[in-house]
Amino acid sequence: MSLFSAEARPAGLTDLAGLLCGPGRIERFGAGDTARFDVPLPIEGRETALAALAAARGVTLAPGASGMRSAFRRDLVPLARAWCTPDGRKQIPPDFQLDGAALRLWALAAGTPDLRGGYLLLLDPQASWTHGPLIAVATRAGLPPARLAPGEHGAPGPALRLHGARRLARLVELVGPAPRMTNPADWPRYRGRPAA
Repeated sequence: MSLFSAEARPAGLTDLAGLLCGPGRIERFGAGDTARFDVPLPIEGRETALAALAAARGVTLAPGASGMRSAFRRDLVPLARAWCTPDGRKQIPPDFQLDGAALRLWALAAGTPDLRGGYLLLLDPQASWTHGPLIAVATRAGLPPARLAPGEHGAPGPALRLHGARRLARLVELVGPAPRMTNPADWPRYRGRPAA
């Protein structure tokens, strides 16, 4: 098992940063002493599995207007401070490292196979300034991606595309097996096989 794979350490709140790599947002309320997740789900059918992974980290995600939301909580404020500028603009923390646990949540919330044997990790279409830093983060994790515009390779939005045997093997190693209540065909594969 890789030191950076999804199962390499106990589940924790910081894993939920994976939701913020995609279209997910975290917002602070009032004086900023509470924060909540707002996670659009661009791919249908992931709600139950995503709720289970969040619950394993002590956070309840419930259906919201355009995806899933958590309640406002004090323990989410450190994540909100790291992932938002003081005026609430989403940012990638300069010290963020993409490990298997965060990558697993990103893949579940906003990942999908493409039409040519690769795997897409969807980005936030409302925060294009985060795309470049996420390319750098993925590259440091051993997953140098191609950046796609909406529509390329069937991408439903801006995305990072991982392709090639080495990258896909690394992705499968990091994210682990498909979560329960998900379609294994939607999960990263290597040489046509789902992760085992």
